[in-house]
Amino acid sequence: MIVNAVMIYLAAQVVPGITLRGKPLWPALLAGLVLALINAVVRPILKTLTLPLTLLTLGLFIFVLNAFCLWLTSAIVPGFDIAGFRPAFWGALLISVVSWALTVFVNDRGRFGRL
Repeated sequence: MIVNAVMIYLAAQVVPGITLRGKPLWPALLAGLVLALINAVVRPILKTLTLPLTLLTLGLFIFVLNAFCLWLTSAIVPGFDIAGFRPAFWGALLISVVSWALTVFVNDRGRFGRL
């Protein structure tokens, strides 16, 4: 959740069209929590329903699902706004790449390890 919140804050700073209103810490933390819940509950259902399309696009449709999950988070969390598909896509891509990098470099105990 904390990693999601930090990445949402970073995406709001880097990607035009993603904004955090008010004090940006609280919407980012709430958005991190909501995104974690959406990724745990909604995303597996969507991945199952869209499996044929994902196979047809050789896995690239997963990026669209990630963008949808980020947009859905912005629809739920007040103070976290996304202005359209492109900002949602680039923000989700940024969050996915950094999350992937962290899972590569951080072991199961939460410590940084060697490759």
